[in-house]
Amino acid sequence: MTKDKPVYLTEEGLQDLKEELRFLKTKERARIADAIAEARAKGDISENAEYDAAKEEQGKLEARISKLEDTIARARLVDEKTVDTSKAYILSKVTVENVDSGAEQTYTLVSEQEADISENKISVDSPIGSGLLGKEEGDTIEIDVPAGSVKLKIKDISR
Repeated sequence: MTKDKPVYLTEEGLQDLKEELRFLKTKERARIADAIAEARAKGDISENAEYDAAKEEQGKLEARISKLEDTIARARLVDEKTVDTSKAYILSKVTVENVDSGAEQTYTLVSEQEADISENKISVDSPIGSGLLGKEEGDTIEIDVPAGSVKLKIKDISR
């Protein structure tokens, strides 16, 4: 992801990221520091698997903290009330019909950070999400997905 590219989030999504960041900086940092200190107390750290594992976990934690800080710094809030429903944009709920199978699916277009397929929230950066952006009701689009190509007809756009 480009460092300068804004990240569009809902108020709820931004709050979730801030809460995760606060948790990682306080509770997780302290837990890992304790694990490192405990492993170090066991003697020679040159062949100490617990120490190596704790240091690796610390590196992953710091990388996640850095990514969250960057995302929050680039965050731009999107007001759901201002989303144009004539075309598919971020925060739009888009109902599509698979032209081949007739199956219908409704997706909410969100930022990559808020994407959750179990809630049918797909990223605007995903193949289907980016294919839907800017389209209108009645449009039929063909999208390349990992399983091949899928043809979708937009049935409804709402928020």
